[in-house]
Amino acid sequence: MPLPILSVAQVRDWEKRTWDAGITVESVIEQAGKAVAQLAAQVTQSGDSILLLAGKGNNGSDTRIAAKHLSGRQVKILDVTDPSEDLVVMRHCLQEDPALVVDGLFGIGLNRELDEHWQKLIHCLNETDAPVLSVDCPSGMDADNGLVQGAAIEAAITLCLGSLKRGLLVNSAAKYVGQLRIASRIGLDDPAPEADSHWVTEQDMRGLRPQRNPASHKGSHGHVGIIGGSTGYHGAPILAGRASLRAHPGLVSIFTPAYQPVSAQCQSVMVHPWGRGCMDALSRVSALVAGPGLAGDDIEDSLRQTVLNLWNQSGKPMVIDASALDWVPKESPESRAFRLLTPHPGEAARLLDCSVDEVESDRLRAGRALAEQFGVTVLLKGRHTILTQANGPALVNSTGNVGLAQGGSGDVLAGFIGGLLGQPVFRGREIQAVTYAAWKHGWAADQLTAIGDYWGMDDLINALGKREFH
Repeated sequence: MPLPILSVAQVRDWEKRTWDAGITVESVIEQAGKAVAQLAAQVTQSGDSILLLAGKGNNGSDTRIAAKHLSGRQVKILDVTDPSEDLVVMRHCLQEDPALVVDGLFGIGLNRELDEHWQKLIHCLNETDAPVLSVDCPSGMDADNGLVQGAAIEAAITLCLGSLKRGLLVNSAAKYVGQLRIASRIGLDDPAPEADSHWVTEQDMRGLRPQRNPASHKGSHGHVGIIGGSTGYHGAPILAGRASLRAHPGLVSIFTPAYQPVSAQCQSVMVHPWGRGCMDALSRVSALVAGPGLAGDDIEDSLRQTVLNLWNQSGKPMVIDASALDWVPKESPESRAFRLLTPHPGEAARLLDCSVDEVESDRLRAGRALAEQFGVTVLLKGRHTILTQANGPALVNSTGNVGLAQGGSGDVLAGFIGGLLGQPVFRGREIQAVTYAAWKHGWAADQLTAIGDYWGMDDLINALGKREFH
């Protein structure tokens, strides 16, 4: 099950329920401390030095417990209670170049601005090269809204305990949060509180990779149709088509006004010149993607009308991306078949007639607003891509990185989604298909970034074909 994304008030209610059930604070702190130690050990090597900064609250207690479970490391604990006095000691400890600093200074209850002494201590830590592991929330950040209370620690990793806190997903919090990890099993009373959004984890994706029956043939695995390409934008449908193949459907076809440049670069993908003859071929596909590369001045009105007709009437699942987002009306389509819009923040702002900052300040609200206006499912791309409908909890993707901020990554995602939706195995399971596609797309980017080399769309598409679980 995806993990709930909670407010501080929900976490406090969960903790109270836990204590009322007879589970002790000490037992939860013990498990939380073990989780901190386990992650600290994972990101360091035997013999490395680790500096643990422990504050007065439960985060400090978690950090002290972690010290007991860090075997094979040189561990030093600094109890920070008076920042003006402890700053000198911390500076001395940092001069010893620890391999990791564990931030257990403040927890999720901080909702006031830190005084100048705390700010000075935090700035000092941020100026060092030592990577920081923050416990539950970077100290100095409001866990509800992501706002910095005067100063906040810039963590390399934040380990959330029990659940992810909603403020850590705000875009302005990114430079402080670093990589997000969650230790969900720390002894809090089951079940977790209900939430309006959930964090999709690797565990949730196990078993979703499509499997083929040994007796099947290419006609058994679906046929994806991609409508895209125009003068100057012929690369987009090619990327979408190649990415679609990585999802392993039986057939992929591109329908394009830019026939010559697209067909010259496709081998396994079939290419059809746009025209009257396309309708018969389009009727035989099992899923549709429209939008990649449809930005040229030579797009005919008949093509726009065809996309709109398919949107309203086709019984096949359909993905609308890029320029085609501006073509569909703000009302529920006539067809009850699955429909998906895949805007990035700029496109979402245009569709909602607001600024990009407004979209990014509350991505969940923006995604829901689009889902309500268009009456369909929306995949709002960006940092932690959100999949949402007008009702029910949203799903927040846990993979991906800033390396995806390059031309073509959206075309790759749209094609990969189409390649999954077109397969019979995902009929009636479209949300699972889209969730898996977004997760795998980000996972592929994470694998490439971990290598440390520059990577582009060819690398991303190839990585989509790699097995994620062994």
